[in-house]
Amino acid sequence: MKRKLAVLTMAAVLGLSAVACGSEPAENDGAKTEDTAKTEDTAKDDAKGSDVANKDKPLVWFNRQPSNSSTGELDKAALSFNDDTYYVGFDANQGAELQGTMVKDYIEANIDKIDRNGDGTIGYVLAIGDIGHNDSIARTRGVRKALGTGVEKDGEINSEPVGTNTDGSAKAVKDGSIEAGGKTYKIRELASQEMKNSAGATWDAATAGNAIGTWSSSFGKEIDVVVSNNDGMGMSMFNAWSKENKVPTFGYDANNDAVAAIAEGYGGTISQHADVQAYLTLRVLRNALDGVDVDTGIGTADEAGNVLSDDVYVYKDDERSYYALNVAVTAENYQEFTDSTKVYEPVSNQLDESKSPKKKVWLDIYNAADNFLSSTYQPLLQNYDDLLNLDVEYIGGDGQTESNITNRLGNPDQYDAFAINMVKTDNAASYTALLQ
Repeated sequence: MKRKLAVLTMAAVLGLSAVACGSEPAENDGAKTEDTAKTEDTAKDDAKGSDVANKDKPLVWFNRQPSNSSTGELDKAALSFNDDTYYVGFDANQGAELQGTMVKDYIEANIDKIDRNGDGTIGYVLAIGDIGHNDSIARTRGVRKALGTGVEKDGEINSEPVGTNTDGSAKAVKDGSIEAGGKTYKIRELASQEMKNSAGATWDAATAGNAIGTWSSSFGKEIDVVVSNNDGMGMSMFNAWSKENKVPTFGYDANNDAVAAIAEGYGGTISQHADVQAYLTLRVLRNALDGVDVDTGIGTADEAGNVLSDDVYVYKDDERSYYALNVAVTAENYQEFTDSTKVYEPVSNQLDESKSPKKKVWLDIYNAADNFLSSTYQPLLQNYDDLLNLDVEYIGGDGQTESNITNRLGNPDQYDAFAINMVKTDNAASYTALLQ
């Protein structure tokens, strides 16, 4: 269009020159009319939106931080894919320590009734979500550290599952001890395993339910506490066995059903401030799309008044990562967390669409069957996408293979930004390759 306008304009100029027979140009020759200027400005704006290469479009990794699943080393190439790439999750180590402390505090406060068979040993079983997932590793370490059952390996607490350890012979853990009620008790990890189903999906609730069935039939009287890396597996074990046998069960995520179950004997859970995480996931994309400072509406109030206080998140610049902070949810405060899909009040104000126009975002959930992501995180995202004027296309994966997700990103050109939740933390390149 711009080329056609230029040709027509040149033709008009030549025509006028011929008529004028070489006379001096008129005073306004070459000046743009108001309509022409508007047309060209619109064309420039359209070109600006359509000419952004996929490799330069805003990208946020969330829930699964690009990293080496064996060493935990961050994938800095993925985290700095372009100038508008970030990670959003939660402070895994802070949350892990909080979960371990919550379990330890509960044992100490209820020591008179928690040793069910009176053998002087507090036995617990542990449901591990994914042995190669940073968050799962951190939670396993957090529990073992707090209960004194951790064994150091390569400078860190060993996070490997032990299988069955009723005799205390496992090398990956050791017996801990706790003093309560004027008496010293032994603490033993009786059993632990990765909850991975036959199809390869990890964090599998059904597998956890089957595991507690096996453990309880073999050494049920020795189990005094049940601990899980998340609420999905925790609630499966609680409903299958713990609730009926009045064995306190501890999870992670503060899912609605787990919070409600605290009134029925569920020991407690950890809120990873999913409301803050979901907001950050979309907010960093919104800021990049608007060309404003990334801190807008986060640490610095936006024009609508949205802002987060520094007691609910931290940002680590060297990791290009935003982390929500965790809160323990127990019998003392659970009623404050009964609706996990409610937007966080300080960032619940609608953005002005004239200044933050509609943009299209491609977003995937690694496993459509994951309780936390599907029942808590996605509903929160869907509440925030309207507030932030984002048209988000939600893709649900099978929890097993990246290709189940990446095969549905066949035309990235039609999106303005991307939010990616990987199946495995090692596989960032499977996605960035599509955007190169």
